[in-house]
Amino acid sequence: MTAPRTLVVRLDSAGDVLLAGPAVRAVAAGSSHTALLCGPLGEQAARLLPGVDEVLVYDAPWVGLEPAPVSREETRALLAALSDGRYDRALVLVSYHQSPLPVALLLKLGGVGWTAADSEDYPGSLLDLRHHRLPRRHEAEAALDLARDAGFPLPPSDPGTLRIGDPPDTTHLTGPEPYVVLHPGAAVPARAWSAGRAARAVAALAAEGHRVVVTGGAGEKDLTARVAGEHALDLGGATDLPHLAGVLARARVAVVGNTGPAHLAAAVGTPVACLFAPVVPAERWRPYGVPHVLLGDQHAPCAGSRARRCPVPGHPCLDAVTDSAVLAAVAALGCGSDNGAAPAGTGSAPVPGRASGTERGASV
Repeated sequence: MTAPRTLVVRLDSAGDVLLAGPAVRAVAAGSSHTALLCGPLGEQAARLLPGVDEVLVYDAPWVGLEPAPVSREETRALLAALSDGRYDRALVLVSYHQSPLPVALLLKLGGVGWTAADSEDYPGSLLDLRHHRLPRRHEAEAALDLARDAGFPLPPSDPGTLRIGDPPDTTHLTGPEPYVVLHPGAAVPARAWSAGRAARAVAALAAEGHRVVVTGGAGEKDLTARVAGEHALDLGGATDLPHLAGVLARARVAVVGNTGPAHLAAAVGTPVACLFAPVVPAERWRPYGVPHVLLGDQHAPCAGSRARRCPVPGHPCLDAVTDSAVLAAVAALGCGSDNGAAPAGTGSAPVPGRASGTERGASV
């Protein structure tokens, strides 16, 4: 029997797309053609994932911090692309708090014959496999669970960690010496250090003898310049996502918040000292499959609030992290990157979980 043409949907940001990577590889192992439908913020990440034969981009009006307006023209263009793609199956990957049903409706209208997704909402005829994720499941593992129960198990030879294709050589940007990356920005301010706190951490790392490289996007040049100061190499605005992957791949450790570059570091195998604000649960979003240390008060008053800006004066969950804690995390993770041992309190490679609940058809 011919393997299906399969579409994987992940409409969020670059970090979300990277976390979908293991599930995409599982789908690709059982498909004749694997396409990934993503949003514009996830496109660069989608093109880095192994197993992806085709990338479709749709700016969904129900996704993101600044959603696109509803557009008949964009919707019609998506439906035409879906019809032209002749996809037999689709897997819709969403976070635990999101609904897959808006895009599931469009997939049906576009001629996709069979669709699976995690859904807490009654799907009617929109889903052929209504899947129930396990409680407190990491996002990468939840996606793998869905893929497996939809008939796409991960091959035994695949460890299930995050992965991208080989990143470009970036020694012309960083120089050849060992270094630590500090990435101060985040799309959601509550998940990042304040600029002044990040600058003090750079100074402390430099005083400890670390060579520090500060990274950031094109819109973060003022931030990275302030944070780097006279103590670090400032690469703000100097890298697209593939080149940022190259910079991270050659770092001993990445110091970064709960944002896309943390998952990019994990995808290139670099240990992560993660400044993790508890506005979302670490059990679902912590760096996956690499040695890591979580820095930040996971029981702060903002815990579970999904706040975009810190609701507590002084941003104590992250800005109260001490220099000594940062230095200790970098030292432990740097040693681990040499000898392969994961420091205490770090993450590890994923282990396939127990079967999660499934519901075939639309019955509840």
